[in-house]
Amino acid sequence: MVMRSGPLPSLKPAPGAAAFGERELVELERLFADGISSAEVLRLFQDRGVKLSEGTFRKYVQLGLLPRSRRVGKKGKHKGSKGLYPASVLRQIVAIKQMMSDGLTIEQIQRSWLRFRPRIEAIETDLADVLDEMRQELAGPHFDTRRRSRLEEELQSARGEAEDLVRRLYHLEQEVAWSPERADEDEAWEEERPAGRFY
Repeated sequence: MVMRSGPLPSLKPAPGAAAFGERELVELERLFADGISSAEVLRLFQDRGVKLSEGTFRKYVQLGLLPRSRRVGKKGKHKGSKGLYPASVLRQIVAIKQMMSDGLTIEQIQRSWLRFRPRIEAIETDLADVLDEMRQELAGPHFDTRRRSRLEEELQSARGEAEDLVRRLYHLEQEVAWSPERADEDEAWEEERPAGRFY
């Protein structure tokens, strides 16, 4: 189960910038629903003529603009693991590129919704994974019918509360995160505010 509050904001490509359209992003998010490697991300952007190096990608992760990867084991014995990112990184990179082309600084971008989105998505994924694993455990033979039924009800209740929490976090993100529009409103309010009063 993946709890989703809705897609990241729709993006309009900058004039002259090669970017993914909304339909393409939705399709790629569906195609890479289980995660996408950094190599695949770089290839997709390079195929579109968008400059994105491995170093820049890593910098975005270090700055908190993109989520960290999670290690996923490869199929087969002794095959190791690889790092996968949520497919939403594609949309987030498009957003970063758009914000930069609009003249925003890295500091402003860090204060935007991108600051919180990767962490909220990580919470969402972790909650969904934990709840799914518990449901699988409940299917085991070591639970009697009555106990299993009671725990399934509790699990269902916890799932609803987790979905509510994630929805609230996405809502708060919209209210708290910096945006150029809100910055303009704040500056106008500061100019109109009477001097010497505490707000």
